[in-house]
Amino acid sequence: MTQMTDPGFDSHIRKLMGWHFGADTGSPFWLGKLSGLGFDPLTEVQTLSDLTRFPDVSSELRSVPAQDLIPAGLADRPFRVYDSGGTTGSPKRVVDSAYRSLMTVWGRERLLANGVPPHGNWLHLGPSGPHVIGFDTARYAALGGGIFYTVDLDPRWVKRLLSQGRAADADEYVQHLLDQAETILESQDVTVLNTTPPLLEAICARPRLYELVRTRIRAIIWAGTSISGESLRQLSEVFFPTASVVGVYGNSLMGVAPQRAARPGDTHPCVFEPFPDTTRLQLVDDDGEPVAYGERGRVRLHLVAEEMFLPNILERDTAVRVEPVPGSPVDGLADVQTYRSLDDVAIIEGVY
Repeated sequence: MTQMTDPGFDSHIRKLMGWHFGADTGSPFWLGKLSGLGFDPLTEVQTLSDLTRFPDVSSELRSVPAQDLIPAGLADRPFRVYDSGGTTGSPKRVVDSAYRSLMTVWGRERLLANGVPPHGNWLHLGPSGPHVIGFDTARYAALGGGIFYTVDLDPRWVKRLLSQGRAADADEYVQHLLDQAETILESQDVTVLNTTPPLLEAICARPRLYELVRTRIRAIIWAGTSISGESLRQLSEVFFPTASVVGVYGNSLMGVAPQRAARPGDTHPCVFEPFPDTTRLQLVDDDGEPVAYGERGRVRLHLVAEEMFLPNILERDTAVRVEPVPGSPVDGLADVQTYRSLDDVAIIEGVY
């Protein structure tokens, strides 16, 4: 299948191998694995394709002490710990010092290119801690000089309710969230709404709240769960025709892959691209081989950053592989869909 050469990222990989497997700079987690890898990362990992030699360590992130993930070379920095959503079991944990701030500067530029106003106040109707999306959204608002309003959502509680067949209780919780959002929008000046497709659907079913969002919000950013092309068209063209409706794909492990600006000839309404400095997302078949452009594959993550090294991670999602735009080193991803089961664990998206 089609494989791109990626000399810039290959050079980045070689540099970071010296960092993550250097005795004075690496983390206890990776240095502890060095003897059992069966190869020498310092000499044998030279290119992107070599990253598949590493084991998928994502399950270990559920239980490893977070301190062990911090590289010794950054031990003098303050670190935060963020959890994954816990969709496939106990949450996975990642550590962060400055990386997310760096990535959100880039991510904000992508949002602006899609019509998100550069200034204005934000309402985040979604999770805060221990999930990283609350930090990211607050950072976007701050970079534009805006105030950050938030209605906190506990996605784990919703998923528990749904897994127990308590759909009525889950809906009551959603209405509780929407009550709070309505209170904010009735009295505060908000320009950007950041939330999830299921919550946008719920907003559209509440006349007063829908009218507030339709008339006052200039940009809607959706993330967290998958959405069909037809539903996305309805949101953009029917329900919120005067707002910019922009998608962001991502999670705690990989970071963010915002929607790129539309281009002539695009066959998908929304194409995502990851942070090119540190991240590659490959779409692979059941044998782990890259699929052709236009075909659907499982998302495989390679994150090679100073603070975290997460190679060869099979994600819970599938997507269609899209050719990179001229000048870009990364493939695009379109029509992201969620696996319905993973490692014999049923996946419940809920509202996030």
